[in-house]
Amino acid sequence: MLSLTILFSLLELSLAFPADLQGLLSQDTSLAKRQLPILIPPFDANLQRVETTGKYKFVPPGKGDQRGPCPALNALANHNYLPHNGIATIPQFIEATGKGFGMSVDLSTLLAIYAAIMDGNLSQWSIGGADSLVGILGGVLGQPQGLTGSHNKYEGDGSPTRGDLYTSGNSHLLQLKQFQELYDRGKAKDDYDLELLTDYRWDRFQNGIATNPYFFYGAFAGFTAQPAAWAFVYRMMGNKSAEYPKGKLNGSILKSFYSITGKDGEFKYTPGHERFPDNWYKRHPIDAYSSVYVQQDATYMTFKYPSLASVGGNTGKVNTYSGIDWGNLTGGVINSADLLEGNNAPCFLFQLAIQMLPDALEGLFDNISPALDLLAPVTSKLVDTLDCPQLDALNRNDIRAAFAKYPGYTKSYNGYKGSPKKSSAPAGGLLGKLLGG
Repeated sequence: MLSLTILFSLLELSLAFPADLQGLLSQDTSLAKRQLPILIPPFDANLQRVETTGKYKFVPPGKGDQRGPCPALNALANHNYLPHNGIATIPQFIEATGKGFGMSVDLSTLLAIYAAIMDGNLSQWSIGGADSLVGILGGVLGQPQGLTGSHNKYEGDGSPTRGDLYTSGNSHLLQLKQFQELYDRGKAKDDYDLELLTDYRWDRFQNGIATNPYFFYGAFAGFTAQPAAWAFVYRMMGNKSAEYPKGKLNGSILKSFYSITGKDGEFKYTPGHERFPDNWYKRHPIDAYSSVYVQQDATYMTFKYPSLASVGGNTGKVNTYSGIDWGNLTGGVINSADLLEGNNAPCFLFQLAIQMLPDALEGLFDNISPALDLLAPVTSKLVDTLDCPQLDALNRNDIRAAFAKYPGYTKSYNGYKGSPKKSSAPAGGLLGKLLGG
């Protein structure tokens, strides 16, 4: 039975922030398909300026305040766009990401709900680690672990600035060596754009294969959350202006958002002190960063480096990377070459991630149905927006078998539990339910 917490959370969604969620999700998808403007709207300082004074002045985290692996969320909390303690509800995350960075409601809704399911209690979640303020509600089994405990559920290997969990010992703290490598790539021109980030993402992918025996690229963390995280660095952090309506990301802004101080070569990282630069401007509301933009950026990355569209990992030793066989997994419906056509890559991998949800959720909830019910309207509308063909051939038993050889998916370490052996969810109908089929 759907808990009162979830019902109240959904009620808040319809009352507490500008766009009505239910209205948004029931819109004709042709509106969503037109959300990429033909021309970037003219710069509007009044609409795009992000305030960093008064109630939004920078205040570093205090004792008990949660900060975690996402620099953008940390900055939002430090400037009180999110609650300063780092714990917020789904509506608060949606409103804050729009107000602070110009993220669209469709994308922020998907990410906030997914995080509330995977890292919270279906209503709220911590941007850092486990916290007793995130109540054990909605059938949650044990204390939710927050974004810091979301390895392979939300964040994954191959991050721009965070280390791989197995080789670094944690995946939430910035690694200065990685930041320096990123900084060095753009410092000659003092410019960090999507092309530069895509090239660095490819290098990080190869580095993970060469150094991490448990390196793993999952369907959601690897192909949905990962490219979004890389694209966000430029798309969300770049300072918009009349001269640079798409945004200009220089080294000073990069350092501010990643809590870096000091001179080049002598950088110092202060965990949790990420901040908005003064006189910084976000995306225009008409040009909000949406799920369609993520798909577009992810497709660009995979066309440049097709291996980034793979899902798989090392098999216990370095340089043993093996991708799953798409033909076997789909009964021949799709193969690796097909992934590079149209929207096939984001569509298929997103649907694969959905089909894997019950295994991921089984250890988190005593009954996974409320979590699936919460996510269903969002995933259904997103797949419609991307014009995705529904792949009924996907079977969870085949998926489990395909992923069994990857210790980065199955092994327990550092408190992270990998895929359960079984799921209490019914074997049939899940994909259709979540995708509106």
